[in-house]
Amino acid sequence: MAVLLLSLLIIVCDQVSKMLIHGVSIPAFGIAWDGIPYGTSVPVVGDFLRLTYIENSGMAFGIDVGGKIFFSLFSLAASVAIIAYLYRVRTAPLGFRLSLALILGGAVGNLIDRMFYGMFFGYGPLFGGRVVDFVDVDFFNITLFGHHLTRFWVFNVADASVTIGVILLLLFHRVVVSEDPPGPPSTSAEPPVTS
Repeated sequence: MAVLLLSLLIIVCDQVSKMLIHGVSIPAFGIAWDGIPYGTSVPVVGDFLRLTYIENSGMAFGIDVGGKIFFSLFSLAASVAIIAYLYRVRTAPLGFRLSLALILGGAVGNLIDRMFYGMFFGYGPLFGGRVVDFVDVDFFNITLFGHHLTRFWVFNVADASVTIGVILLLLFHRVVVSEDPPGPPSTSAEPPVTS
């Protein structure tokens, strides 16, 4: 279960990066960081890569399905299921387990925002939080599903982790399926040949 350390690392990186963007104040520990004002963009690599602070109440890339509480509970159940599945496939190839750990880390990272940020930052109840997004990348000028895109959707470390995990899962799933042991031997109507 050492792959869970990767999930933990992703959660920590995700939350630290979000606090640096959003800002945080914990007077008991002498912590006060203003972050970036909401809606502001800070160039990192010219206009190609910017830090743009926005929040969303939906899934990755701002997709909204079923409401905050439903999606938070679904994410929580999915995270528990992934942990249980990781235990079940603990002898599977490392790449397959790492892909699940990436998905788990990203799911939990965004779940923390949805569950606790509303209470922590004083704008909503438990499960009333919004996900902090900030990675803003230039994109091709294309029309996709009736929408014209000039920049990619603003995302965060957790979103990137889930996306990379799903891509790796698709690649490594074939390896795991092909390594499954064959089923029980087939019974043939023909008797064995003896001499």
